[in-house]
Amino acid sequence: MIVTNEVDPSPEQMMRFFGAPEDGPFTMVNLLKFKDRAEYEDGSDARLSGREAYMRYGAAVQKYIADAGARSIASGMITGLMLGEVEKLWDMVALVEYPSLEAMKNMVMSPEYQAIAIHRKAGLAGQLNIKIKNLGG
Repeated sequence: MIVTNEVDPSPEQMMRFFGAPEDGPFTMVNLLKFKDRAEYEDGSDARLSGREAYMRYGAAVQKYIADAGARSIASGMITGLMLGEVEKLWDMVALVEYPSLEAMKNMVMSPEYQAIAIHRKAGLAGQLNIKIKNLGG
């Protein structure tokens, strides 16, 4: 498994993602890898694990998800692998359904969201964010 130390998309990645044609509701699959210890830029809360720092973000982001008209579908710690081989498992998966790219963009660009994102950055060693188009049903 490749885990990058990227926890924030580059400006180019943001432009490419949010510049795609609007195609309605989608689900964001978030694969998360935690740091052993939280790393806040100001050096605070060094006693926290990466998971604990991320959980601060996870609790606070629920309001912004709801305000964006989105919804958390599922989230949880990864506990096993049935098929395939990886060097090391991701730590957690979170699924969030957004009504549109615009709704997600407005959420992540808001100053209020940016204020809580420090916990996400402090706690994550790496992540994959995968946009999937719902097949209906």
